[in-house]
Amino acid sequence: MENSELHRRFDTLLVHEGAHAPTDDVRPTVTPIYATSTFIHSSAAALDRAFDENGLVYGRYGNPTVDSFEKIVAAAEGGIGAVAFASGMAALHTAFLAAGTPRGATQPEASTIIAGQDMYGSTRTLLNQFFAAQGWSVSYCDMTDLECFAEQLRARPAIVFLEPISNPLLKITDLPRIVELARDAGARVVVDNTFATPLLLRPIEHGVDLVVHSATKYLGGHGDVVGGVVAARTHLMHNTLRSYGKLLGATLGPYEAWLLARGLKTLSLRVRRQCTSAYEVAHWLRAQPQVSKVYYPGLADHPQHELAQQLFGGLFGGIVAFDLRVATQEVAFTFMDALKLVLPGSTLGDIYSLVSYSARSSHRDVPVEERRAQGIGDGLVRLSVGIEDVADILDDLKQALAVVQ
Repeated sequence: MENSELHRRFDTLLVHEGAHAPTDDVRPTVTPIYATSTFIHSSAAALDRAFDENGLVYGRYGNPTVDSFEKIVAAAEGGIGAVAFASGMAALHTAFLAAGTPRGATQPEASTIIAGQDMYGSTRTLLNQFFAAQGWSVSYCDMTDLECFAEQLRARPAIVFLEPISNPLLKITDLPRIVELARDAGARVVVDNTFATPLLLRPIEHGVDLVVHSATKYLGGHGDVVGGVVAARTHLMHNTLRSYGKLLGATLGPYEAWLLARGLKTLSLRVRRQCTSAYEVAHWLRAQPQVSKVYYPGLADHPQHELAQQLFGGLFGGIVAFDLRVATQEVAFTFMDALKLVLPGSTLGDIYSLVSYSARSSHRDVPVEERRAQGIGDGLVRLSVGIEDVADILDDLKQALAVVQ
């Protein structure tokens, strides 16, 4: 690697990392889509070596287009490598298996997981219905309460899992302190960094072992692809991820990888714009009579506002959540149906502004009692701010709120 490449800054890495891969004597500007299920070698001996050296053999084992995407993510997150998957849930599933593997062993055993109580509903379902059924012990903790967390660590968990920006209430976790306490207890730390993106937070710099993304969201950013990826801090974790990825077969396809790599090149431009607009939207919403509460770490009255400033360097994310004053599903649906620019959708992080009703989307499978205990009420709306002109977003919110006056 040339010395000039050693000091490339974040935005430059996103544009150039993993691109321009040579093909014979020609370097394409954009990595091609390698639409092949298998790879031919010059001899049987060369094929045999490729198996031993993790070379190109079969689509489930690796693909140059997928490899390009993985390199960009690894560079963006500051990891030693990354492994891509067919969805964010497949990535999360494999990350738990890898993190729960005893150090130096090749097979997982029953483990204990301490997870943040505030998280994506399907992640909670994965832990409760899948891993618990496999004999894993799963407990939950408010990760903003460090005394509670320290107490739970007495169980000597194998894994600590959290979302640095929680879905959907946007609670902020003191990640450096969490990692310090977890490390002292001998636990590996897995983080879902989907909401923050590596623009706001690079968890591996704080000692996190595995960083998971639903690449469908901000990494892809255009609403046209589903995928997931995990970045690893150590070679052991990266190799374990790769091994399990081959066995489980939830492989990301080359077409999807190409779209995700393309999306990553503009991540910084998109997310900076979304953060700036979300900040303005959050302050505007707080002044509206139809809104009783706004959840956004950029607001001075957010419980972890100062922590968010320290961790995220002045950006606060592109998601805003808020409670409608008349907190019923009927009113929430009326508001959503009245929107003309902002789109109703069960995803986030797109160039389009998207609105969802958490109780019936991201947390649909979470029991009502658990949902309400987390603070997800019947009037909660989650808004993923897009890259449209913020004045147009505000105009649309204003006219829709007028309908539920």
